[in-house]
Amino acid sequence: MTDIELTEQQKMVQGLPYFPSNKQLQQERAKAKKLCQLFNQHDIDDRKGGRRIIKELFGSVGSAWIEPYFYCDYGYNIHVGSNFYANHGLVILDAASVTIGHDVMLAPGVIISTASHPLNADERKKGIEIARPITIGNNVWIGAGVKILDGVSIGDNAVVAAGAVVNKNVAANTLVAGVPAKLIREL
Repeated sequence: MTDIELTEQQKMVQGLPYFPSNKQLQQERAKAKKLCQLFNQHDIDDRKGGRRIIKELFGSVGSAWIEPYFYCDYGYNIHVGSNFYANHGLVILDAASVTIGHDVMLAPGVIISTASHPLNADERKKGIEIARPITIGNNVWIGAGVKILDGVSIGDNAVVAAGAVVNKNVAANTLVAGVPAKLIREL
C-alpha cells in the first residue's frame, strides 16, 4: 500500500501541523475575506442579503444574525445552530471546526481562535501552524471581549463573563470568569 500525501488543507482540518502559507489555503482565506468584506459593507436594511452572505460563507448555519464587523479565516469550518446572535466585532479563526449550538449569544468583541503555533521556536520560524476544534453548546452566553482558545469545549447553558480567556473546557451549567477563566459557580 502506498502512502497518500495529505494536502495542507487536509492536514489543517485533521489537526496536524500544516503550512498556512500554502497557495490553496491563501486562496481560501482570500475568498472568505472577500465575503466578510461584502457582509461588512452590505446595506444594514437588507437583512436577507446579509444572511445570504453568511450562508455562503459558513459550512452550515441555522437562523443567525451577526452584527458587522465580522471576520473569519475560511468560513467553511464554521457551523452554527438556530437562533444565533453575535454582536459587533466577532472574529473566528476557523482553521479547525468551530461548532456553535442553538440559542447562543455572543457579546461585542469576542475572539474564537482554533489556530495555534508550536512552542518550539525553530518550528515557529518554519511557519508551521496547528489548529484544534472549538465547540460551544446550546443556550450559551459569551460576554464582551472574551477570547476562546483552540481545543476548548463550552457546555450547554454556560455563561462566560466579559473579558475571560477560555483555555480549558467549561462545564455545562456553570459561570466562568477571569484570565484564565475559572469556575465562579454552578448555575
